[in-house]
This record gives sequence, C-alpha cells and structure tokens, in this order.
Amino acid sequence: MSGLLGVRLLLLWGCVCLGPPSLTQGALVISGYPDATQETRGAARSMQKRSTNEATSQVEVYSVTVECTVTSRFAHTVMTSKARNKANSSQEIFFEVDLPKTAFITNFSMEIEGQVYVGDVKEKEKAKKQYEKAVSSGQTAGLVKASGRKMEKFSVSVNIAANSSVTFILAYEELLQRKMGQYEILTRVKPKTLVQDFQIVTNIFEPQGITFVDAHATFLSNDLLPLVDKTVTDKKARISFSPTVEQQRKCPGCDGTLIDGDFVIKYDVKRAEGFGNIQIVNGYFVHFFAPPDLPRLPKNVVFVIDRSGSMNGRKMEQTRQAMLEILKDLHEEDHFALIPFDNDITPWRPSLSKATKENVDEARSYVRHIHDNGGTNINDAVLRGVKMLVEDREEKRLPERSSDMIILMTDGMPNYGETNLQRIQENMHLAIGGNMSLFCLGFGDDVDYSFLDVMGRQNKGLARRIYEASDAAVQLQSEEKYEVQGKASALNWNVVYPDEDYIFGDFTERLWAYLTIQQLLDKSKSGTPDEKVNATAKALDMSLRYSFVTPLTSMVVTKPETEDGTESPLIADKLTEEQRQQADRMAQRKQADLSAQRQYSTGRLALPVSNTYSSPTYFVDGDPHFMIELPDRDDALCFNINDNPGTIFTLVRDPESGILVNGQTIGDKQIPLDGKIHTYFWRFGIIHRTLGVRLEVSTHEISVFQDGKWMKLLWSDTGSLKGPNVDLLVMKDRSLTVTLKDSVKFVILLHKVWEKHPYHQDYLGFYTLDSHLLSPAVHGLLGQFYHRIEYEVTDLRPGEVPEKPDATMFVKGQELNVTRGWQRDFRRNVKDGEKVPCWFIHSNGTGLIDGDAADYIVSGLFKTA
Repeated sequence: MSGLLGVRLLLLWGCVCLGPPSLTQGALVISGYPDATQETRGAARSMQKRSTNEATSQVEVYSVTVECTVTSRFAHTVMTSKARNKANSSQEIFFEVDLPKTAFITNFSMEIEGQVYVGDVKEKEKAKKQYEKAVSSGQTAGLVKASGRKMEKFSVSVNIAANSSVTFILAYEELLQRKMGQYEILTRVKPKTLVQDFQIVTNIFEPQGITFVDAHATFLSNDLLPLVDKTVTDKKARISFSPTVEQQRKCPGCDGTLIDGDFVIKYDVKRAEGFGNIQIVNGYFVHFFAPPDLPRLPKNVVFVIDRSGSMNGRKMEQTRQAMLEILKDLHEEDHFALIPFDNDITPWRPSLSKATKENVDEARSYVRHIHDNGGTNINDAVLRGVKMLVEDREEKRLPERSSDMIILMTDGMPNYGETNLQRIQENMHLAIGGNMSLFCLGFGDDVDYSFLDVMGRQNKGLARRIYEASDAAVQLQSEEKYEVQGKASALNWNVVYPDEDYIFGDFTERLWAYLTIQQLLDKSKSGTPDEKVNATAKALDMSLRYSFVTPLTSMVVTKPETEDGTESPLIADKLTEEQRQQADRMAQRKQADLSAQRQYSTGRLALPVSNTYSSPTYFVDGDPHFMIELPDRDDALCFNINDNPGTIFTLVRDPESGILVNGQTIGDKQIPLDGKIHTYFWRFGIIHRTLGVRLEVSTHEISVFQDGKWMKLLWSDTGSLKGPNVDLLVMKDRSLTVTLKDSVKFVILLHKVWEKHPYHQDYLGFYTLDSHLLSPAVHGLLGQFYHRIEYEVTDLRPGEVPEKPDATMFVKGQELNVTRGWQRDFRRNVKDGEKVPCWFIHSNGTGLIDGDAADYIVSGLFKTA
C-alpha cells in the first residue's frame, strides 16, 4: 500500500457512542403570498396563520422530489420542488428545507421562465457587503437559520409573475454516523397541498453488505403503507414512495393532504470480524471499520460541577438530574469524583472512588443536595480535578490500563480567581499535558461556547452546548473511542459495481474532502497561531475547490429582477455554534418581547419594554459597559469607561428640556488578585428642571422630590408613585421605571450581589427608552448617540481571539480599529443577562465619543460642571 503514488489516506476511527442516532434530515415546505408592497407584505407575514391557506390556493406545487443516494455511508441529497403561480398577479413563493447542521450545502439553483439562477460559493470576505453586514450584526444573513439542536433551516423567497413557474433545487452532503447500531436517514416533508408528482427515492450502496433496511413514516396509514417500495439485495437497497394525488387526500374529495411529517429509513452494514475494508476510487481510498467485541476500557472520571449563583433554577435542577442518571451508568471497574465549585471548591471526597453500588448511591444522595451560590472559579476547580487524577495515578489507586478524563459542567464566564480566558486555557493545557481528556459542557444560551470549545480541543476533548430541556441526561452521554491495529481488505469500486453509474462520480474524493475540511476546521480553533492560520487557509481552499458551504465560505444567490429593479444577492452561510446561539437568543428575544407586550397590556408586566426592537435602546450596565443599539442597521456599538471609583459622569444632558442624568461609580470591596480595578454605577441623579422633578436612585433606596417635598421608596418593596409630572414603578429587588411626563422613559436595574462576596458589591444599570422624545441638543456619554451616528465597517480580519475578528471603522472622520465582541443586556434577565453582539471601540471609546471621557466628569450628582 505504501507504494501507491497519489493515494490519499482517510482514516475513520472506530467509535462506540451512547446517545440518539445521527440523522440526515430534510424538510420541504412551499408556500406563497400575493404580490404587495413591502409594508403590506410584512403585514401578510405577520398574519401567516390566517392567510396561508388563501395564498397557497393560488400557488400550485405540482412536483416534489427528494432523491438521496448513500454511497458507503456518504449521503448526497437533492431536493427539487416545482411550483406554479396560478393567480392573475405576481406572488411571493417561499422554499424552505431543514437540513442537518453537520451537512455541507453543495448547490442551490432556481429556474424561472427558462432562466437559471445558480448559487456561487465564495470566500466569506469576498461575498460583497451583504456578508459584512451579516458579521457586523452578529447574525447570518439570508438563507440559513437556526432550526434546532441538530438542524438548520435553508429558506428563500422569490417573486413570481402571474401564471409563471419556478423550480427550486437544493443539494447537500453529509457522512452518516453509526449510533445505536444503525444509520438513519430522515426526510421531513410538508408540501401543505396535494402534489401531482410526489416522490421520495433513496438508493443505498454498501460494499460491506447490508444487514437490514427499514422504512416507515409518521403519516403512513394502512392504505399508504403498501406504497413504500423496498428492494434489498446483498449490497444494494432502493426505497421509494410515490403516492398519487388521490392517495394523498385526507378523505375523498378533500383538498387536505396526508403527506405531513417524517419519512424515516434505518439500516446497518455487515460487520466483519477483521478490521473492515478499504475502498479505492481513482487514487482516493477510505477505510471503514467498527470492530465488534472490543474489551471495555475502564475510565476515571472527575465531574467538575458549577454551582455558582448563575446556575440558579432550571440549570441547577437539570444538572442534578443529569448527574443522577450518569452515575447510574458507571461500571463497577470505573472510578469517579465529584468537585462542586463556586468561588469555593469543595470536593465530595479527597480522591476518586470506585464505582461500587454503595459509592454510587452515596454520590447520588450527595448530588441531590448540591445548591447554587457564590461566584465562578473555573480555573482552580479544573486544576483541582487534574491534581486529583495525577495524585491518584502516582499512588497507584487507579487501574494501570484505564483512561482519565475531566468533565466540566458550567453555564458561564469565570468571575472569581483567574478570569482571563486565554490564561485559563493555557493553565489547563500546561497542567493536563496530554495525559487526560477535558470535556466542557456549557449550559444555557449565554455560555461562552468558543472559550469552552478551544479549551476542550486543546486537551483531547470537546465542548458541547447543553440545551435547557428535559433530556439533559441524554445530551451528557460521552463518546468512547478505541484505536486498533490489524489488516483490512481492499476493494476496488470498479470491480464491486462495474456497471453502476452512481451519482457521486469520485465519491471517495468528496468524502475525503468533507472530512479533511472538518478536521482542519477543528485545528483552526486550537494549536499555535501558525497552525491555526495554516489550517484555516487549507480549509478555505478546499471548501472553494469542492464548492462546500462551510463556516469559511458563503453561497451568493442572486435573485431575478423585480419591478423595483434587481434585488441584492442573498447569502447562505454555514452557522457556527456561536451564530446558532445568537440566532436562538434573537428568536427567544422576539418571543419574549411579544409576551411582554401582552403582559404589559394586562397590567402584569414587571419591567416595561419598548414597543418593538425597531426602537433603539441605549444603556450602561456592568463594568461600566456602554451600549448603543442601532436596530435600523441591525447592529450595535459598545465601549467601556474606566476611571477611579467615586467618579461622577454626565450620561444625558438636554439643555432645551432641562433633563440631566448623572451617574456615580463604585469600586470593588478590595482589589482582586489580578490587580484590576472594577467600577460600576451605584447612584444616579435625575433632574427635569422644567417639570420640577429631582430623583436620586442608589443601590439602597430611591428618593424623589415632588410637590415641594422628598419621598422615599425602598427596593425591598413592590410599589408605585404617580404624580402630575412623573410616574415611578418599583419591582422588588429588580427594577425602577421612571416615566417623565410627555418625555423620555428610563429603566434602572438593581443587581444584587451575594452579600458575602469577597470583592463585588451591588450596582445599577441604566437604560433609556423613547429617546427620540429628547431635543436635538441632547448630549452626554449616552445622550450624544440618541439621534443616530453614521459609521462604516470594512476590512474584516482575524483578531487576537479567532471568534472575535477585528475590523476598521470609519466614524466622525477618524479611522479606528474595532473588535467584534458582545455585552450583556439585562432587561429580560436581570441575573444573567443576554449577550448582544456589538463592535467594541477600545480606549474608553476614543474616536467614537466626542472629546475625551474626562470631559464628561462633573463635581456633583446634580451638577453640570
């Protein structure tokens, strides 16, 4: 074998996994809306449930075909839909497909009136301004969206002239993974109407031989079941399903369709007692093996469990439930340890314990009583786990032939002890030294996934995002890998299938490219800076060469001309985990906003919000972090102001209306070990001279001067105060809403810190709503941005952290180096906040704010100078 020239080696490590099967999935949806202006079209979308049937009746979907060819576990799926606009006016027709997030899109095209529009795969940074806007907003633009844990949604709409047709074609590829003893192909079909030509066809070619094939669908009735045609030979299988229009009907004469759900195919291949087989095509070969009956390798697992205050509620409950299930699955030859941590680290026992029934029962009893409290000291907690494994190895308390691993379970950012993320990663890599694996499991939407991902990859492990659902125990099953040596049999594809003109052509080359890109993308997140750069460059080159839509490339889809001229190209991007999190948060945010509006209309809402997120919000919260939201650009700018504790800054000053807002900072109780001084706002002074309102808000109490006298409200009570010029609403230990008559509205959030925290103190956040009601003369650290700011971002490039690129910003006649980062918006969740992506301006906002930060310092809480 070593004598073969030009042969490229692809090794697939055998893998024994616990958890749900890997799926290759697709969902097909076609719908339409009548032609309308942009405004009325948006209204039509908002009334989708009511108008879908009416619009769809004008859109005839006359052909839906799903063709999937699996060649040696490599699946190539093509979804083709044809629709006709029967109306006398143009209509907007939608095409949506759910596809596996591990798949790469390889082609998309539309054919309209004989004209074919084909997607073009390009480097992301060369995908014109649409991609720059997508990055600057922290989201993926255009066609691909988050759709679930395993899925992402491809969607595109096109305006079709009266009595015209459109054909949509989408192709994607994925390597199937064997889990729970089978491979699974799932196609989700929702045509929403009767289809003249409906067909699902799957061809499977497996040179090793096929042991079984099963096909079923959630919508199959007794009448439809015989329509599933299945032909299986030793090494080939063909499954097809093609009901007529009459067979699709829910009932005789009905227009409703039965075809609405999942079509599922499951199969497995023969497992030889040797070491698998090698398949060779045109100089590329692939080696498959899954050795049966391998002896189980004992494992030594240290569970490092975050019990800090941010794990409060669902996350902590979820972690306890998951740990109870995982402990039950340990084998008696395994060893384990539990290290719960907050700012304190308190191991259950000083060393690992053998997983006997007695020890497991005691551990499960202990887990039931783990409660959240305090800060988050990830660095020292994981190092304690490393030390425990090292010491137990040295004392020979662990089996010589066994594997060591640490499983970190956390939801957030370190805020105690070592807090520098890069330094924590370096500490872990140095301490572990390649002698054990580190798996990082991140709970919730706000976890810094990139931090955990890099740390896992650097230490022979991985990171996983754990969704806040009821099946955390299933999500937390770890994979076990085995390395074996032996002799494999080689099969030449041309000998196996001499007459088969299968769809892939050189499928082994594409499979090699698919897996090589995956491996290079992994390397681009860990290793030395040079290794990261080289891996990224190679992955990009291969993505372009093989036309794969990966995290490094975009598919540009140019839509046909409309009455308003040529539409801008859309961008189909491959979602990274960070982008998926952001998309999930945006969806949740919109849903929460709608829910908040409904609650507010019934008088039950604790924290008022702006009517929609199209209205900008400006706020300062945290350390102190300033945020300028720009919803018209789907973007945000942010900067920090660092100064000595006790400094008073002018945040808002409107000389025309007489409004003034000043804020005073407070520092930590003592200087932390890292020597960095953190400051927060703890007191605000608010004046409306025209209305005669004066308000002082601190972390202790709320004082208001109205009608010639001072009155006080306490944070410890829920209450309201209504007057002729100002309304106050206090929600206990949470928020204060200040509504000035015929003017701006402010929301102040109270952040309660653990009373015995060694460093931090209670602090306040300040949010401005309805800022458009202030005059053009308004200024201040926040006020100067109330009436828009013009800027341009170009030259996107790698930053110090791979997930946080740098760029050049042109603003106020200056050229600034900015970094893509995020800050937290606490309006929805005053405890944990929500990450908001933004362009971060360094050096106290220099170049973005007018003048210097020192220009906004005043001598008193109610003074202007």
